[in-house]
Amino acid sequence: MDFGGVLTTSLDDAVRRFEAREGLSEGAVAHGWYRNPAMVALTHDLERGRATQSDWNRHLGRTLGIDSTDLLGRIFADSRLDDSMVSVPARARSCGLKTGLLSNSMGLAPWNMYQGFDIDAAFDAALVSGRHGVRKPEPAAYRLLLTMLEVPGEDCVFVDDNAENLPPAEALGMATVLHRSAEDTRTRLGELLGVALAPEPGTALTPMV
Repeated sequence: MDFGGVLTTSLDDAVRRFEAREGLSEGAVAHGWYRNPAMVALTHDLERGRATQSDWNRHLGRTLGIDSTDLLGRIFADSRLDDSMVSVPARARSCGLKTGLLSNSMGLAPWNMYQGFDIDAAFDAALVSGRHGVRKPEPAAYRLLLTMLEVPGEDCVFVDDNAENLPPAEALGMATVLHRSAEDTRTRLGELLGVALAPEPGTALTPMV
């Protein structure tokens, strides 16, 4: 499964709150980031570990006309671990299933998306794009994770909140789940895997620190 937007609360919601705090118009970040070819290319380099987060912050800050200090961390300051999803890989492993993380990282400093969550302990294999030099939706990223897990694609289910990242997994034989809510994803995974993946009673959202 993916990390940001799957094991965390909605990244889009965090962006909207950031825009409100900064006095930016709604959609300003998407326009300056995803619709700017130079920023898209820089983001891909950052995800592959070929650029620094500080470079990224500086370029987007200049594009948006705002302070670039820890900009990525400020954009996603309201992102939180979603305990109802964090419990899913732990529950799956307790049922004897292997679990893997396939995440496009955005550098680890000054903001670390994974801080407060030990991905290496939580998963049997963790492929973080900046560590391995490949990113979703490049097919090589999915093939590498299957190699790390030592399982064929036909035995896997892949979960991501970005529909663009699902076809390469499907091409390798994986079943896929487009994450939209914890409840729906747990239900669908339970159907595909044949195990109950509901969280323990009393779980709550945990701030990422």
